[in-house]
Amino acid sequence: MYTQFTESVIEIIKNIPKGKIQTYGGISKLAGSPFGARQVVRILSSMSDKHNLPWHRVINSKSLLPNMNKEMFNKQIELLRKEKIKVSDDGKIDLKKYLWNGN
Repeated sequence: MYTQFTESVIEIIKNIPKGKIQTYGGISKLAGSPFGARQVVRILSSMSDKHNLPWHRVINSKSLLPNMNKEMFNKQIELLRKEKIKVSDDGKIDLKKYLWNGN
């Protein structure tokens, strides 16, 4: 059994549609805790496989893919580009164009 926040975060991440992204902070706000971005990181890293979460659709507030090893970085770029999201080679994404607002 998870906390209400954790359950909300899992559902929000599951509902990010293909071709859209959301930030850690945006997810925490949607889940009712505007200062819970680090918790979102923890939830995403520990529960992505178990809940089949589209982890690749979550980025940081600077419009960049999170710091990770090169293999995972390249995998995330590949998955996003398959969804027609334009990602620069250094991992930057246009938030105005691709940010999902939760609706």
